[in-house]
Amino acid sequence: MNVHRNQRVGILFALPWIIGFLIFLAFPLVSSLYYSFTSFSVLRPPIWIGLENYRELLTDTVFRTSLANTLVFTAASVPLATTVAIILALLLNTKVKGMAFYRTIFYIPSLVPMVALGVLWLWVFNGQYGLLNQGLGKLGLPEPAWLSDPAWSKWTLVIISIWGTGNAMVIYLAGLQDVPQSLYEAAELDGAKTLSKTRHVTIPMISPVILFNVVMSIIGSLQTFALPYVMFPGGAPARSTYFFSMYLYDNAFLYQRMGYASAMGWVMFAITLALTMLALKASSRHVHYEGG
Repeated sequence: MNVHRNQRVGILFALPWIIGFLIFLAFPLVSSLYYSFTSFSVLRPPIWIGLENYRELLTDTVFRTSLANTLVFTAASVPLATTVAIILALLLNTKVKGMAFYRTIFYIPSLVPMVALGVLWLWVFNGQYGLLNQGLGKLGLPEPAWLSDPAWSKWTLVIISIWGTGNAMVIYLAGLQDVPQSLYEAAELDGAKTLSKTRHVTIPMISPVILFNVVMSIIGSLQTFALPYVMFPGGAPARSTYFFSMYLYDNAFLYQRMGYASAMGWVMFAITLALTMLALKASSRHVHYEGG
């Protein structure tokens, strides 16, 4: 009797979450799948058209351009941001006076809202008056047209992606705290130097943390929206920064093609799932779990 009573009490406590999950996640998810097979503009009832939206995606050149831009950005930004975050975590894991201050300084930039960050970087990367080009000019280096040259615009966003590594850095820092000091001592007895200890002790021990951050970075990069939308309206120049999420947003709210946008959303879900599974498969030999 007490078991059933405890079950009822547990269900009652979980009921608000269950209701919220069904209303705000499960129902929209199932609805979007249904709408992806319809012609739906929100203002009119959906009309069933089967796989027509998905067939149109195969011939949509703008869709291919936005997808290619997104994949290139992901392939460039994820390794770069991951490497920088690991290096910062290693530096901030040393015993130096005032380390708490340094950790705070490197973490704060990740708290800046994306819209404000986009406006700030517009001035930094301005081709004529930007601080970056002024510094490059004083060093006698070329001054690229970061915001107006298709060859540089996408790389501008890749560079900016490093700015938000504070969250990943903190997670890496927590992982470094759990590495047993006895392993470093054993490595030192074998004559290992700093780089050798980092390669053969530190990296293997925090490999699960690296895998987690890489997967989250892949998902976040595929969904990038606010920064390019603020800095490069319409994907300018020449749609070199027109990302998948921007095209999805335009179809849904600018062109009122909710059914087509829903199909795009499910395609992105499939791509995200495939890349995540690929990352998990590729890392199976390189990720070491405690006790494994």
